[in-house]
Amino acid sequence: MRAWVLPEYIEDILPAEAARIERLRRDLLDLFRDQGYELVMPPLLEYVESLITGAGHDLDLQTFKLVDQLSGRMMGLRADITPQVARIDAHLLNRKGVTRLCYCGSVLHTRPASPGSTRELIQLGAEIYGHAGVAADLEVQALLCRSLIVAGVRDARVDIGHVAVFRSIVRAAKAGAELEAGLFEAIQKKDVRAVKSLARSLDGGTRSALALLPELYGGAEVLVAAEKRLPRIPDLTRALATLRALSKACPVPASFDLAELRGYHYHSGAVFDAYCRGVAGAVARGGRYDEVGKAFGRSRPATGFSIDLRSLAGANGTSQRRKRSGRNSSR
Repeated sequence: MRAWVLPEYIEDILPAEAARIERLRRDLLDLFRDQGYELVMPPLLEYVESLITGAGHDLDLQTFKLVDQLSGRMMGLRADITPQVARIDAHLLNRKGVTRLCYCGSVLHTRPASPGSTRELIQLGAEIYGHAGVAADLEVQALLCRSLIVAGVRDARVDIGHVAVFRSIVRAAKAGAELEAGLFEAIQKKDVRAVKSLARSLDGGTRSALALLPELYGGAEVLVAAEKRLPRIPDLTRALATLRALSKACPVPASFDLAELRGYHYHSGAVFDAYCRGVAGAVARGGRYDEVGKAFGRSRPATGFSIDLRSLAGANGTSQRRKRSGRNSSR
């Protein structure tokens, strides 16, 4: 008897899980539609330059590539739908005003993002194009939190950062690209000793500010400390104002990490990760990425988020089982 074995970190979705995923997909897409988001369905496969343009080296490494037998050009299986939606907004829709788009589909990764995770994710998300103000960031945050509430997960929380905090400090100091890259790595690792060593050629105020960033994580008190102790740079001041607005409006518990630089070469403003009970890592990620449409000939403000629908459905299933167990035990 022949054994049918799937590739590592690739799995079938069986009936019970498939039903949970499909119910949640419908509920969330209905929620997005009711909020004015239009559904788009980009292809699973397209030319690789469209898939990774402006998205950074990490996405290039995560993308499966193959040669198109018709054109001879390199094609890719999408590892992220966001660049595709940016292409649709910039190149196909080409609207002047604010555009709200949503999507849901499978993405493939060459390697699992974390131990034990799948390489085929179901990505669901929402994007706003054409609005540079904090109102768009607040809308995206509220929609993400509403999605977690609709999903019925437990202990949802959002971790928020802003790439302009670090970027404004190093660029005001004219650190240079090579030093900026080294400081970026050290800040991401929260390696204060390495930060101090790398920053020794910079002025004292800059050195102190950079060494402080890895310590600025926690609740809203982080923003108070940042305002008192970080330099008064216009871009940094605006970033902190955005974070304050997000903090006040967030409907679920929020924490802040001013050394969070995920997607540094891709994001341009606030970034956030959402967590909930039953999922080991982030169940959703998002932020502002105003330059993503530039490669498609139309750079305009953009912000949004994407959800790992399979993980969210798994957390939802765990919550529902706990509720049923609680009801049964009380009888």
